[in-house]
Amino acid sequence: MSRNCFFYHNHFLPVQTIKINNNVDPHREFPDPVGLPETVDLARATRTSRLVGVSTIGVVVRLLIIGIELAGVWVWGYSVLLVDAVASLADVVASVAIIIAIKIAERPPDEDHPFGHGRFEPLAGMQMGILICMLGGGVIGQQFFAVFTEAPAGNVNVWVAAIPLAAAVIFELICRMILRIGRREHSTALISEAYHYRVDGITSLLAAIGLLVASAIPQFSNLVDHIGAMLLAAIMLGLGATAVWQNVHQLLDRVPDSEWFQRVRASAEKVEGVLDVEKVRMQCAGPDAHVDIDIEVDPLQTVSEAHVITQHVRAQIQTDWPAVRDVVVHVEPYFDGDH
Repeated sequence: MSRNCFFYHNHFLPVQTIKINNNVDPHREFPDPVGLPETVDLARATRTSRLVGVSTIGVVVRLLIIGIELAGVWVWGYSVLLVDAVASLADVVASVAIIIAIKIAERPPDEDHPFGHGRFEPLAGMQMGILICMLGGGVIGQQFFAVFTEAPAGNVNVWVAAIPLAAAVIFELICRMILRIGRREHSTALISEAYHYRVDGITSLLAAIGLLVASAIPQFSNLVDHIGAMLLAAIMLGLGATAVWQNVHQLLDRVPDSEWFQRVRASAEKVEGVLDVEKVRMQCAGPDAHVDIDIEVDPLQTVSEAHVITQHVRAQIQTDWPAVRDVVVHVEPYFDGDH
């Protein structure tokens, strides 16, 4: 599995090389701080807007499906539609929690959270995965005992199955849309949300199959319905465990893929005065990344001159990779042949 550390828009923004201002004499005056281009804040805002937008679309569609299923309950009185509608209503609450977490994760660092709020996003995704696992385990137990306690269903109108069947198709389409954006933006919380939509789609599909079986062979509908529900629950457990696994990696600072390190090195090496990059360390969580990098410079340079170089290294990395909230740059002397 890929160890994701997200980058905006095809990983890196177009190359923008930060130039050192040689008009400042670091021996006589403190150099001006190195600012970042507007594209950095714009990229972060665009990511948040995209994630919140696609999540909101999913919530609206879910509410529409709930309304249709409740109308079906009112007309035909089938409990399977009511259960599916209630489950979807709980999912709406969970989806709203994901949206709130994405918004909180984008907040800048403050006194209480000096490294930012990025971990809110994978934390919400992990909780979503745990919720899916709990629902799956509960359904398995409930359906197993229901096989021996519930009576077979009576006659069922076959056309009622069209409601959950249409819902299943819509949920799968939304799942694929959210999954595509979640993977592109490397949002583990949004990927977890996508899996949740897939579970909803499978639930609706099994509800449709149960209604069709009940209409065709009502004497076996009870057994088929409960076996299908237990299969669904097993799928829920698998998807939930996958979501938990992906989000836990970010919460526990698993090392990202080597390509991210290579890209950070490339950004640092663009800066004039950087002779080599010794070490790079990273932390990635939600929309935030933190980079700790050791650069090597001319050993005869003054502390002031080295300070100017470190500021430009920081700015260059953040310009190329807007996800980076902060860069800690350590300076080492460069000696030829010492590698």
